[in-house]
Amino acid sequence: MGAYILRRLLLMIPTMVGIMGISFLVIQFAPGGPVEQVIAQLTGQGDSADQRLSGGGDLLNQFGADETSSKYRGAQGLDPDLIRKLEVQFGFDKPPLTRFLDMMWDYIRFDFGESFFRNTTVIDLIIEKLPVSVSLGVWILLISYTISIPLGIRKAVRDGSTFDIWTSGVIVIGYAVPSFLFGILLIVLFAGGSFFDWFPLRGLVSDNFAELTWWEKIIDYFWHLTLPLIALSLSAFATTTLLTKNSFIDEIKKQYVVTARAKGLSERQVLYGHVFRNAMLIVIAGFPGAFISAFFTGSLLIENIFSLDGLGRLGYLSIVNRDYPVVFATLYIFSLMGLFVSLISDLIYTWIDPRIDFERRDV
Repeated sequence: MGAYILRRLLLMIPTMVGIMGISFLVIQFAPGGPVEQVIAQLTGQGDSADQRLSGGGDLLNQFGADETSSKYRGAQGLDPDLIRKLEVQFGFDKPPLTRFLDMMWDYIRFDFGESFFRNTTVIDLIIEKLPVSVSLGVWILLISYTISIPLGIRKAVRDGSTFDIWTSGVIVIGYAVPSFLFGILLIVLFAGGSFFDWFPLRGLVSDNFAELTWWEKIIDYFWHLTLPLIALSLSAFATTTLLTKNSFIDEIKKQYVVTARAKGLSERQVLYGHVFRNAMLIVIAGFPGAFISAFFTGSLLIENIFSLDGLGRLGYLSIVNRDYPVVFATLYIFSLMGLFVSLISDLIYTWIDPRIDFERRDV
């Protein structure tokens, strides 16, 4: 097993280089880079966002205007020295290959630099937004797995019964409804929309959170998370339940289950002593994807709908504003997390089923 782990760790290096390299190459052809963003702001064509480069007006006043051609769209009328200064400030005065190699060398040392349009380091930004994403991700995983696995087992045991049919209907509807659409419905119903005003619509905690007692803080925390968690858990709940049910049905039909029952074992002993270990393998296989999506992809729209300032919203705003250090840093971190979680998932495979031996297989 040690040799297998070492090979997987070594394979992470070219994988990460490939992920970052392809993303970096795509970014080179994407219009509206950070230099263009600042140019649009200086010429009055951009959005008045607080994430733009501070001091843009001072630069414009300093260099003035000059009718000249430029490779940047909208730069006509700006002094070439201003354009060159912006290129130096954003690092675009270097060749693309040099910029990529410098970025990878910094990322290997976990030096993610500073945001282009925020007066702070990238790592501080990520740490600041992490509590929201951790709250959503951890609770969604706990809720979905705690409810879905027992429900899926129950549906497999009672396959074809009335209970199985009506719960399947609920699950299919839950899977079909997008989480962001369900979130909007919850806002309309329970967050001051057209009906009730029971839940807050913004933030992870209240403004007076520091003044609350410890038990009031717990209540306030879950009060803010109730609607986002309900909206997010709908699709995760459906997927895990059906996956668990189908996996158990496949295992229940196998010969070793018939043999276990013939030995006089109770149904509970058969299910949890024999079937559970084998049936849960496919559920564990989907854990890495569920883990990563819960922390980033799955919560992107929910964070925006409920005004939760987490990593998903940070990544989205960074892409819109072409804040490349934040974009590449979040991509690097989540890709690295995905690779490590995938390795951990394989190791859990061997713990659940000792018959699986990755040492005898080619990676």
